[in-house]
Parts: sequence; C-alpha cells; structure tokens
Amino acid sequence: MSDTNDSTTTAKSSETTKSDKENGFDFKYEILPEEHTSFDLSFKLIVIGDSGVGKSCLTINAVKNIFDDSYNATVGFEFFTFNVKINDKVIKLQIWDTCGQELYRSLITNFYRNSSLAIMVYSIISKESFEDIDMWLRELRTHSNPDAKVFLIGNKIDLEDQRQVTKEMGEKFCKENKLSLFMESSAKTGVNSQKIFIQAAKMLFDDYNNYQKKVENSGQKQNNNQQEKQKQKITNKRIDNKPRKNQGGCC
Repeated sequence: MSDTNDSTTTAKSSETTKSDKENGFDFKYEILPEEHTSFDLSFKLIVIGDSGVGKSCLTINAVKNIFDDSYNATVGFEFFTFNVKINDKVIKLQIWDTCGQELYRSLITNFYRNSSLAIMVYSIISKESFEDIDMWLRELRTHSNPDAKVFLIGNKIDLEDQRQVTKEMGEKFCKENKLSLFMESSAKTGVNSQKIFIQAAKMLFDDYNNYQKKVENSGQKQNNNQQEKQKQKITNKRIDNKPRKNQGGCC
C-alpha cells in the first residue's frame, strides 16, 4: 500500500506542543513518541481502502515522521500506535492498517469490530479507488459498531498533475454519506498526515467526554428522583401519623 513514485526516503521534523490554529485546530496538543507507554484513554482505529492508495505510507508518515517509497504492500495487517496529549490527557490510538487486496477481504472484516473510528483512503490519481470507497463503506457499516466515526481521505495530492478525483467529489461523497470528516493528504510530503490522526483523537476524546457527562447527568437525575421519592414518603408518613379529632357522638 505504498506510494510508487520516488525511491528516496525523506524525513520531516517532529511536531511538539502547539496551539494549532494554523492547521485549523483550536486546542493545544502534543505528539508523543510511539513508545510512550502511559495513557489516559485508548481507542481502536482501522485504516481501509484499495491496495496502492498509500494507506501504510500515510500511517507511517504520521507515526514515525518518515516516507519510504520502497515500502512493500501490506499482507494481512500491520499495527501502529499514535500517542497525542490533548487538554492534559494522553490519548493512545491503536491503529490497524489493513491490506487492500481482494484475497484478504474476509480477514479484514474481523478488524471492523470494536473499532471506534475508520479511516477510508483513496488515491486522487485513481478514480477506481474512489469508486471502490462505496463498497468499503457498505462493508464497514455491515460489520462495524454503528456508532463508529468514519473519515474519508484523498491521498497523493503531491501528484496534482495526475489528479482524476476532484476535491469536490470527495466532499460530496462525505456529505451525502454523513461521514465525520473529509480531508486530502500526501504521505510523501506529509501534508495532513498527522492532522488526520490528531483530529481522530480529538473527536473521540470529545465523544468520550460527552458520554461521561450524559452518564453523570443521568446519575444525578436518578439521585434527585430518589431523594424526591424519599421526601414524599416521609411527608406521607407524617400525614398518616397526624392525630385525628374524635368525630364520634356523645353518649
């Protein structure tokens, strides 16, 4: 699943703590080393799409800050971790990078289960890979958690002169299918490679916080209802025990 246009290996500088408004973020984050062990929250991600669209190169660029065009196609799957601190919480993304060959399609469905977010990748220089996204999405929604988020990524924008899929086509597909995010990227130059996973971590982090708030509010509401019932019970008991006047007649 590697890009196949340059045999050189390039590296880009690692990112540190940023208030990343220049990249479209309004929050501070810090990308941590892949070997970082401690974390507050962990989420499972799956990367899917046709073979040759650059899924592995995109993931490796985000995780290791390198691009290796000699990278061989993935057989089965590969596992990576992406660690990022957001709002003082360390988020660990467990990334399952899958192969795109038809031969392994039945194997890939096993990785859909329990995934919090799926990243579907196509190549902007391959209209066929974009058309196959519809098939990947149907398969994903058949086997994955119905609440799983879905990103659509158009890769290889460094090959703009060979573009077959317009940005508008990607945006339209994302909107029509109610996906969580659409973005174009380049595994070779690193454009948006890390941003994809940072955005994934932030979105899942926000969902987790919203869920926790709902649970807390539900618990508080239940507690308030129990307290109200207890008060009513005490009030009714007092009424029942109140001395009553003798209404009997005189003998």
